[in-house]
Amino acid sequence: MKNFLDQNISHESLKILFSQAPVAMSLLMGEDFIISNANQQILELWGKDASVIGKKLEEVLPEIRPQGIFEILDNVYRTGEVFKGNKWSVFLEKFGNYEEHFFNFIYAPVYNEDHKITGVSVVATEVTEHVISEQKLLESEYRFEDLIRQSDYSTAIYHSEDLYIELANDRMLKTWGKDASVIGMKLEEALPELEGQPFIGLLKEIFKTGKTYSATEDPADLVVDGKLQTFYYNFSYKPLKNSNGEVYAILNMAVDVTDLVKARKEVQESEKKYRDLADSMPQFVWTCDKHGKITYMNDNWYKYMKFKKEEDANDAIKNIIRPEVYPDILKIWEESVKTGKPFEVEYEFSDPDDPEVYRWFLGRAVPNLNPDGEIHQWIGTFTDIDDFKQLQNQKDNFLGIASHELKTPLTSLKLYTQFIEMNLNKKGDYKNAEVAKRMNDQIDKLTELVNDLLDVTKIQKGQIQLNESDFDFDQLVEDIVVEQQMTARHKIIFKKGRSGK
Repeated sequence: MKNFLDQNISHESLKILFSQAPVAMSLLMGEDFIISNANQQILELWGKDASVIGKKLEEVLPEIRPQGIFEILDNVYRTGEVFKGNKWSVFLEKFGNYEEHFFNFIYAPVYNEDHKITGVSVVATEVTEHVISEQKLLESEYRFEDLIRQSDYSTAIYHSEDLYIELANDRMLKTWGKDASVIGMKLEEALPELEGQPFIGLLKEIFKTGKTYSATEDPADLVVDGKLQTFYYNFSYKPLKNSNGEVYAILNMAVDVTDLVKARKEVQESEKKYRDLADSMPQFVWTCDKHGKITYMNDNWYKYMKFKKEEDANDAIKNIIRPEVYPDILKIWEESVKTGKPFEVEYEFSDPDDPEVYRWFLGRAVPNLNPDGEIHQWIGTFTDIDDFKQLQNQKDNFLGIASHELKTPLTSLKLYTQFIEMNLNKKGDYKNAEVAKRMNDQIDKLTELVNDLLDVTKIQKGQIQLNESDFDFDQLVEDIVVEQQMTARHKIIFKKGRSGK
């Protein structure tokens, strides 16, 4: 085409060229631009057939008159200046449809042998599909940019291996502690504090590998509000590729999870303090999830019971509880898990050094509730109460012996007193017989008191009863007066109150 434009070609040569050319070509002669030649390709572009040859262009394509085409042709015809149109919009009526088309074309003057302009040659290529594709791509890019700007995530695009900031939404600018003036700058210049951190290197590596990179809760040191601070992000670097599969940009999306990470670290620190405290306690401390599965046991538990931490704790406990009581204990535990009722049971664990020997433990657990009032976990302890149980047994044995040793002399004393009272009554010594009777009454009271205090069964079951009854204070005073009168040298006078009987 370059040779064609640079050289003066005769009319006959043009006809031969038109018929053999693989592109749309036409020859418009004279000031009226009569179609003297048109190959099949250009006829198809116009939506016409060979019958248009010999007609004026304006008659064949009247719809192009208001579109400025003839003004361009006139200028080429008068001045001899070549005109090149690129992605030129032209509305044509083809097969009854008036539609927009796009062309790349060249209008060049045609000279005769006297080097006078006699017409204009037309070489054209329709690029409608290409332009529409570009427009759609551009619209897509606009939508993409709009999507980025409105994204709930901190988002930016870095262009080329020099990492120019092509686009950054407000959230990303806030993340960086910058304003829109950084757009167009190199990332390492906009954020000099990234030097010594891995991010620039990661981005440049993606341009080479074309592989997406993502990270969670990754720390980044950024200067925000004039201070270098550490933040944590979930982020991704996604390569954007052209039609040839080459990376031309990188899409960066990030979510600030600093508060979440700090909160979790505080929880972890608090949990560590709790575990350290639990490990220092003599009791066996443990936790369960809301379903009753053990999630933690302190070191004392493992040391004493000689469990391995990789063992299933629930199964391990089952194996050391006295088998005949395990079903009952399990039933109580399942009821607590179901209802949230605090758990408290005494049961026996087998001794790790001698499985045939069992030690008593007190198991307790209370539910830990979340803000919604639902069970989050259970916190419990096992306390060794075997020594206490042994002391309790010794106490019970002592009470049994004491009960027997006290009741026996009281019984004998009661018999002697009754015998004395009976003999005194037979002798007519009624005064001393009354004293013996009072002694017998006091022995009955003492016997009743001893029976209550030393009843081992009632003590073990916590069933000592305090029976409420009417109390005659006047009678008590009168009894005391009578007892004192027996040894007194003077007479004691006691008068009952008005309410006395």
